[in-house]
Amino acid sequence: MTNKNHSPAHHSVKGVIFLKILGKIALILNIIGGINWGLIGLFKFDLVAWIFGGQDAVLARIIYALVGVAAIYCISFLFREKALD
Repeated sequence: MTNKNHSPAHHSVKGVIFLKILGKIALILNIIGGINWGLIGLFKFDLVAWIFGGQDAVLARIIYALVGVAAIYCISFLFREKALD
């Protein structure tokens, strides 16, 4: 009796689902970063810093770092031949 959960096709499907979720998270983080930079540029208001207690607050720095990592990950979207549907 074979276990279908360990077939190569199953791992491929899991990988595609993981990449889809990762892409959506990266996109959401980039939207957050874009909105925050827009607010900084237009109104000199840093929403992330305001929510988390200043630019030097640990949580704000974590958000800034996550947005930066997400932006780097999104560079890979430019080199993909087709979207992960």
